[in-house]
Amino acid sequence: MRVLGNMRTILVANPKGGCGKTTLATNLAAYLAGQNQRVGMWDLDRQKSSLGWLALRPAELPTISRLDAERNETHPDIPDDNDWLVLDSPAGMHGKNLAHALKLAHKIIVPVQPSVFDMAATRDFLDRLMEEKTVRKHKAFIGVIGMRVDPRTRAAATLEQFLTQYDLPVLTYLRDTMVYVNAAFNGKSIFDLPPHLTERDLPQWQPLIEWVKTT
Repeated sequence: MRVLGNMRTILVANPKGGCGKTTLATNLAAYLAGQNQRVGMWDLDRQKSSLGWLALRPAELPTISRLDAERNETHPDIPDDNDWLVLDSPAGMHGKNLAHALKLAHKIIVPVQPSVFDMAATRDFLDRLMEEKTVRKHKAFIGVIGMRVDPRTRAAATLEQFLTQYDLPVLTYLRDTMVYVNAAFNGKSIFDLPPHLTERDLPQWQPLIEWVKTT
């Protein structure tokens, strides 16, 4: 797959299922689209949850284009004029598929829940990431997001301690709330909801947004 023009690619990845990859990918795509950016979404997961969300998205909301990767997984049809491409990856992605996705990525977002099982799965994944040539040469940058956790808890401290071995900070924490679930049922993100519903959540996104926008 070729990266066209000045398009920047964000890969959301973690081999553990249910860690929040699709929540991050869809909400980030919606935020960027809401900033008058031309955004494409490539759903690499067989379940196609991101594309299912996109099919529910109301026409009056900022547009996110769907990449047609069904016919050709390695060379999908990519509009020449996209500003951003968001990749929602499947659980267990590894080997050539992971290496290929990493070559495309300008930023890699790794969502992690602070549980024994999630951190064990993430350890192996981060070890593989650090071995990849693209990451070693700093052509892609990794950001970790604590999912469904209060930053003031012992669980958050355990996650931060776990990540010190990789010299990776937790960019931000996203709380456990039904706001994301209810929005997704209607093809929306938290950035599409009335402010009174998201006043606790939008500030949590700010560090991630600033990190994504930095070159």
